[in-house]
Amino acid sequence: MTGYSNNQLYIALVHHPVVDKNGATIASAVTNLDLHDIARACRTYGVKGYYVITPLEDQQVLVERILSHWLIGQGGTYNPKRRQALDLIRLKATFGEMLGDIQTAHGCPPVTVATTARPDMGNLSYTRLRAKLAGDTAPVVLAFGTAWGLSPAFMADADYILDPLVGSGNYNHLSVRSAVAIMLDRLLGKR
Repeated sequence: MTGYSNNQLYIALVHHPVVDKNGATIASAVTNLDLHDIARACRTYGVKGYYVITPLEDQQVLVERILSHWLIGQGGTYNPKRRQALDLIRLKATFGEMLGDIQTAHGCPPVTVATTARPDMGNLSYTRLRAKLAGDTAPVVLAFGTAWGLSPAFMADADYILDPLVGSGNYNHLSVRSAVAIMLDRLLGKR
């Protein structure tokens, strides 16, 4: 079986609304490594686009500065493969803005799939989502939360919640970069 070829999958890295370790809803800071590593995973697996969602103006400036260096500055000349990956990134202040952007591009609203590390929250298996990606023509957004994950309100608004990744022990706190790479391989990797 080959990987997903319909090319309608988008990744959203959500910095608000997410929760902190105490469960309070916050806006988290953008991490340079998340921009680079997730973009590289997205390019590797043929993701249509990678949205970074942050309402914080200083964080938007940071993302734009990083992207400028790699897309039009010396970084892109020095490392064209990095430029190809980072070219997938789109910056939006809200998840709603991103949904509008995708709906305009495709003529229909995307299906939203939230991710979580919390046990017993998922209602969509990797097998079912993989089949959906291979068969449907509607765009799908796979949303990842930063900090300690997507807020309960965000989760309640999603169309689906993907089953969490489960390791072999009790520790369950992957970096979002690692989680994205593992999930993309499960959903889009060649089998």
